[in-house]
Amino acid sequence: MQDEESYIEKLKKDEVEFLQLQFTDIIGSVKSLTIPKNRFEDVIYNGVMFDGSSIVGYKEIENSDMKAVPELSSYTILTNENYAGKTVRFMCKIFNPDGTRFEGDPRYILEKQVERLTKENKTYYIGPELEYFIFKQDEDGEPTIEPSDYGGYFDKEPLDRSFTVKQEIIKKLEGLNYYPEASHHEVAYGQHEIDVKYSDAITMADRIIMIKSVVKETANEYGYYATFMPKPIKGVNGNGMHVHQSIFSGDENLFYRESNKYGLSDYAMHYLGGILRNVRDASLVLASTVNSYKRLIPGYEAPVYIAWANRNRSALVRIPSAPPKGKRMELRFPDSAGNQYLQFAVILGMGLDGIENKIDPPESMERNIFDMNPEERKKYGIKSMPASLGQAIETFGQSELMKKIFGEYVYNNLLRLKEKEWDEFRSHVTDWEIDRYLDIY
Repeated sequence: MQDEESYIEKLKKDEVEFLQLQFTDIIGSVKSLTIPKNRFEDVIYNGVMFDGSSIVGYKEIENSDMKAVPELSSYTILTNENYAGKTVRFMCKIFNPDGTRFEGDPRYILEKQVERLTKENKTYYIGPELEYFIFKQDEDGEPTIEPSDYGGYFDKEPLDRSFTVKQEIIKKLEGLNYYPEASHHEVAYGQHEIDVKYSDAITMADRIIMIKSVVKETANEYGYYATFMPKPIKGVNGNGMHVHQSIFSGDENLFYRESNKYGLSDYAMHYLGGILRNVRDASLVLASTVNSYKRLIPGYEAPVYIAWANRNRSALVRIPSAPPKGKRMELRFPDSAGNQYLQFAVILGMGLDGIENKIDPPESMERNIFDMNPEERKKYGIKSMPASLGQAIETFGQSELMKKIFGEYVYNNLLRLKEKEWDEFRSHVTDWEIDRYLDIY
């Protein structure tokens, strides 16, 4: 109980008045409990009970008691000046009433995959690139899809009118010790990217929740609205989350070997082979919404073909130029609208499948795949990712590896929830259909 005592003392020393206990449901929505100062000690030692039947993908109403226990190492002093008092955020682990871990807790799914490396004294590192739009609000404070600026890739003021917003976001992330590395304008009007320094996968998944919150809160403070929705505007680039990843043993980057082709170790090549062989099956998690597949079409820099390259950004996986310590892989397919715990778990699980089974990747593809015709892609054995949520459901539902990574509880719940989402979308009559067909038939 020494850790608990030290954190109770830390809360007193930092003059904290409120705790925010956070966790996610299965689709990635953040859930939060606010705890006043008089309950700090009880919650730190014992956690807090809640109704799991109200959380998507958790428990049924007849068996719904659950416990959220703070992960003490996630102690973060929040920077929002609108809080009534100093507030600390803890991410939580979710338990059943009998004290066992809840098998449907997304953070637990990632923990189990990471543990496969931890027991070998290895660390799985993640460095994300998060893209988002900043839109104007109307006179009632409601969000629009009118961009906050009309800048383009790497543009600055005066084209980028959101420059001050982005500076404030960086300041707040620095205040959280999240080590932002860069922020810049992306290709589309009003579109931006924030990059933060790599961290271990669990810590990074915890942080992305806060990063998205900081971006949204800061934009709102300046009268704008920020969204990480994959494709809010037709005809322009969408929002992705490029995932840079590596595995270290102590200070040794296990993805690097100077004597090998491309500077990639055999360990890295097998990891890459596992990603490329299994990634179609993981599409449901990496691009988890109907809207995700509006982003994943040729012509908008989002990769849809299963290949890898050193420099070619049309490939699904890219190996960025970097020194030995920085040798890594960039998976360019995912978006951040899903659940980052499940996303990082499935990426690692696919890679470890490649390592365990010594799966070799195909040769790298340095040509622009978007410019190839179907016959050329077939010649090189380049397959496509699912083109819709419906196709993603089908491939996920046939995968034994996905079931192994997530466990039957999460696997079946994901299928059920996404099948319902797809059915709702398929039965919805859109404005496009009305405009195209009403007068014709």
